[in-house]
Amino acid sequence: MALEMNSQLGSIDISKEVVATVAGGAATDVYGIVGMASQKQIKDGLSELLKRDNFSRGVVIREFEDDLHIDMYIIVSYGTKISEVAYNVQTKVKYQLEQMLGLTVESVNIFVQGVRVSNP
Repeated sequence: MALEMNSQLGSIDISKEVVATVAGGAATDVYGIVGMASQKQIKDGLSELLKRDNFSRGVVIREFEDDLHIDMYIIVSYGTKISEVAYNVQTKVKYQLEQMLGLTVESVNIFVQGVRVSNP
């Protein structure tokens, strides 16, 4: 299913996979993020074994009426303030989706799935 935007020039359909990829890319640029996590541990383990970067992993896009809600499952770096990292992810994801795709996001929910020591 795609998100539909209507303008005076016509209609634009944006895939939820594209929205998830943009949101995941924005989140991984934030200081303190080690990576994205998945709700499905088998899929997550396979991706890590294959060393495949998939920005949409750990991002769930929900549409409720006309509102867009995003759930993000992240892994933070040890020693960082989790609340600050989560806030920075929320603001960066909202900003990037508004600037790149013109979407207004109602909420960005952050779920911290783990804390890891990042590699120097």
